[in-house]
Amino acid sequence: MRRVHPATVVVLAGISAALHIGKLPPALPVLRETLHVTLVQAGFLLSLVQLAGMTLGLALGAAADGIGPRRTMVLGLVILSAASFAGGAVHSAEALLALRAAEGVGFLLASLPAPGLIRRLVEPARLNAMLGMWGAYMPFGTAAALLFGPACIALTGWPGWWWLLASVSSVMAVLLWLALPVDADRVQVSGSRRAVIGRTLRSPGPWLASLAFACYSAQWLTVIGFLPTIYAQAGLPTAYAALATAAAAGVNLVGNIAAGRLLQRGATAPMLMLGGYLAMALGAALAFAPGPQGPVLRYLGVLLFSTVGGLVPGTLFALSVRVAPEPGAVSTTVGWMQQWSAFGQFAGPPVAAWAAARVGGWHLTWWITGAFALAGMGITGAMARFLARNQAGGPTARPGRP
Repeated sequence: MRRVHPATVVVLAGISAALHIGKLPPALPVLRETLHVTLVQAGFLLSLVQLAGMTLGLALGAAADGIGPRRTMVLGLVILSAASFAGGAVHSAEALLALRAAEGVGFLLASLPAPGLIRRLVEPARLNAMLGMWGAYMPFGTAAALLFGPACIALTGWPGWWWLLASVSSVMAVLLWLALPVDADRVQVSGSRRAVIGRTLRSPGPWLASLAFACYSAQWLTVIGFLPTIYAQAGLPTAYAALATAAAAGVNLVGNIAAGRLLQRGATAPMLMLGGYLAMALGAALAFAPGPQGPVLRYLGVLLFSTVGGLVPGTLFALSVRVAPEPGAVSTTVGWMQQWSAFGQFAGPPVAAWAAARVGGWHLTWWITGAFALAGMGITGAMARFLARNQAGGPTARPGRP
């Protein structure tokens, strides 16, 4: 039997962590009945998992570089498993809220070290392709949870759903520990953690990648997060709405994987990012702008938005190992990217919801997502100039980088 490549195990571990991000939306109706979760508490349950990313991304990324990527990722999976096992046994919304915050910490620890680990585990010729695969971990895990969660909850109840995903993460923690070599935890770090954070924040590359990620995540969660609500308001049956939302989230992995493949074949990162932002702007306009387009054409706009938009995160994860100020700061750089990604996810949906409430519909959504897309294009131009200076051997260039 052919042995699974360690880098593939890293991707699978990330998917098992992402399942916990997507496990909540299918369970919310049941939780509101069984635990008497209010609508406000339901909103906090959805957003608390992003709180750790908004506040601790940089610090946990730096800690991951110090502890060791392999140990950090296993620790994150263990925290996710413990919190999910405990969550299935609680009887109050307050306890579930606290455990959801713990899951956010576990998710960060389980995801931040992955790009640096993959960089160490694969040869340079396959690096971009494998990082593109890693970029698909979130849409794949989220879509799988959205798709299979309702059936599992119907069979076992929401606690069984929590315990099932806790078991998956536990198994992946063991597999990751066994599959990765011990020297995967050895990271060359120059100076203290504080010094690494300082060098990361003084470098333009991590800032550009992080702001670009925020412009992407604000759009993506705004559209995908509100699809069930939009379809429910349109009278679409719940089962069809769940399937349509899961498909829209899942196709995002196509763009992520394609980004790695296209980079491998010589496409430039700025070109792929511009293409992704442009597709998101056009797709959102097709889906939400007033006009004669019917529901099928509008849904095709959503698919265009998510599929080609996936080029952006796939490219940014590949860039993370290039824009980090040093090899020992890759997890710190990814942590800063994660922090801004979480901020985008936190900021985008409320703005769109406020606009929808003000005008009595979702027809202005494409203006909001389009503004984020336009900002992303501007940041991409700055990134292109930064990469050109780096490649030309300017002051930010570092020898020996891919």
